Amino acid sequence: MKVERASIADVLVLEPKKFGDARGFFYESYNRNAFAQATGLKVEFVQDNHSRSAKNVLRGLHYQLRQPQGKLVRVTAGEIWDVAVDMRRGSPSFGRWAGMKLDAGTPRMLWIPAGFAHGFVVLSEYAEVQYKTTDFYAPEHERTLLWNDPALAIDWPLGKPAAQPTLSDKDRRGTPLAQAETFA
Repeated sequence: MKVERASIADVLVLEPKKFGDARGFFYESYNRNAFAQATGLKVEFVQDNHSRSAKNVLRGLHYQLRQPQGKLVRVTAGEIWDVAVDMRRGSPSFGRWAGMKLDAGTPRMLWIPAGFAHGFVVLSEYAEVQYKTTDFYAPEHERTLLWNDPALAIDWPLGKPAAQPTLSDKDRRGTPLAQAETFA
């Protein structure tokens, strides 16, 4: 497994070895031992999530204050722009974001540690996103960071001129970073 650091050192890009031939391809999307050896992290995943979204749907930026979740994100259909925002007030990268394209054509995945807000926008006609989490979903502890907060200046690839993404009410009402609850 190949591992690279994103623009924020704690966010990792993982690429498992993919084997292909005329029949198709095969790769191990997750192996606990290979993940630990490649990253130096020992994590336990407790939940798998799978979403399907149409083009320009933007989900996020979500995080949980209690029961914070580390996430291992991959795309199994289509293409997304995936974003992680450091919400750890004591971190040198607090308030900074890392973003990258993930698509079904490559086995690349993004490791987003606990203490980060996470979101994505769909670039293709639709996308299916699957991710493992290190803690269970707890809606009472979930918070939403405002996706278009000028203080974050996230470069969402929404086209020129920028199209308005399709948002849930929760995501539309996100909190700006200056007012958001954060991790110590």
